[in-house]
Amino acid sequence: MGFIASCRYGIGEKLREDVIGRVSFANCDPLFHELGGHWRILPAPPSWLTGHLLRGECLIAPIPLADFVKNIDSLQAIDSIGIASDGGVGSVLLFGNRPIDEMRDIAVPTDSSTSRTLLPWLLSRRGRKPRLIEMGPDLESMLARCDGALIIGDRAIDEADINPNLIRMDLGAEWLNQTGLPMVFGVFCARKDTDSSAIKRAVSALQENLDRFENDEIHRSRVIEASSDRTRFSIERISHYFQSEVRNRLKEKDRESMTLFAEQVCGYEESVPWWDDNHDSSSNPEPVSRRRASS
Repeated sequence: MGFIASCRYGIGEKLREDVIGRVSFANCDPLFHELGGHWRILPAPPSWLTGHLLRGECLIAPIPLADFVKNIDSLQAIDSIGIASDGGVGSVLLFGNRPIDEMRDIAVPTDSSTSRTLLPWLLSRRGRKPRLIEMGPDLESMLARCDGALIIGDRAIDEADINPNLIRMDLGAEWLNQTGLPMVFGVFCARKDTDSSAIKRAVSALQENLDRFENDEIHRSRVIEASSDRTRFSIERISHYFQSEVRNRLKEKDRESMTLFAEQVCGYEESVPWWDDNHDSSSNPEPVSRRRASS
């Protein structure tokens, strides 16, 4: 039985402190390539990771920001690493055969919560409210049924290269245009009952790997080559993706952006429960914000 399958049958058991969840897209490669230590990796689509984390099948995982807000009573967010962009992210894209103002319906994928939550908010600020239809992430079938199609991850990069004339919106760029802030699509989270020292070990391991990617040219080249081999994107495309579109080290502005997303897009108030490595979060969590409206 494979590792993912065995995790599914571990529901209700003690939290797995040796397992780190990861998004099964290229956007996490700088954090996880050649990760040292005893860590076992649980790869899954973004929205699947939320369930794995809540069931204790992994210690931490980069889940959709919208899922974190939805489960804010049970989770705490780590504000140093994640999946973010300072504008166009290149891998969260709205495609369409017609202008956005003429789209009557948009197909949205089932494998991400943040983009499906963010898209209608962005469109509403343009005075648009098209009908959203959940579909599997296949651009051809989505556009055969709907005027627009939201695609994320490696598929979005691939479809953008194949169909550049179909791109209508990069959600990272649109969020920056409307808020003046970077966009955080995935945030590493842990359950509130998790031992803080265990979280710190995992975060430190990922940060050390990211340090190598940012500062060791040989290691960076290995990551890019491995990512190119796995995704079949060119070295040049992957290099540009990591250099100019997606990033994994979060900054102070990202925390501000995540708070704004929680309040404005998901309808939660005030303080977000951030993990603090200076105290045991399982015994003294930050106050949980309260919901104003459903996400």
